[in-house]
Amino acid sequence: MADDDRRFVEAFLAGDEDAFRQVFRRHSPRLYALALRLTGGRAADAEDVVQECWVRAARRLAGFEWRSQLSTWLTAILINCAREQRRRSPPPTDADVATAWAPAHPRAQAIDLDRAIAALPDGYREVLVLHDVEGYTHAEIATQLGVSAGTSKSQLFHARRAVRARLSSVSAPTEVGHDAG
Repeated sequence: MADDDRRFVEAFLAGDEDAFRQVFRRHSPRLYALALRLTGGRAADAEDVVQECWVRAARRLAGFEWRSQLSTWLTAILINCAREQRRRSPPPTDADVATAWAPAHPRAQAIDLDRAIAALPDGYREVLVLHDVEGYTHAEIATQLGVSAGTSKSQLFHARRAVRARLSSVSAPTEVGHDAG
């Protein structure tokens, strides 16, 4: 895939617009899924983030030095775009978090997990998604987010604990009162 990315990018830089479409089609689904999680499930914000990511990437492709995979580079751009989007948007309300995932995920457990992730503070959500969903190492996350690897590990620990707590409160059985009589 990395060799194909490089070939497509070089063709695009030589003027082949179809080559850019190939790179776009290859990476957009994963970028959108990541953006959706980073924006707390707000589809319109996620779409804006992905669009801005591609605009910036297209402008900067000529300077990309291939020291990392194209997907890693695109992810770093996307993270910055998502952070900027969050600064421009009002914070999600509890109602936003409660309803954001319902249309996209028909299974209740997936909805609960996505809602728990969406409810995390931004730094925790970024680290959890990058590590547990995207598979990045703490060193890679540290580079992408501009934090230390220790901070990444700490935020992941706290994020996982918060998600577990939220999921256990969602799945805890509720007691039903009985009439005495």
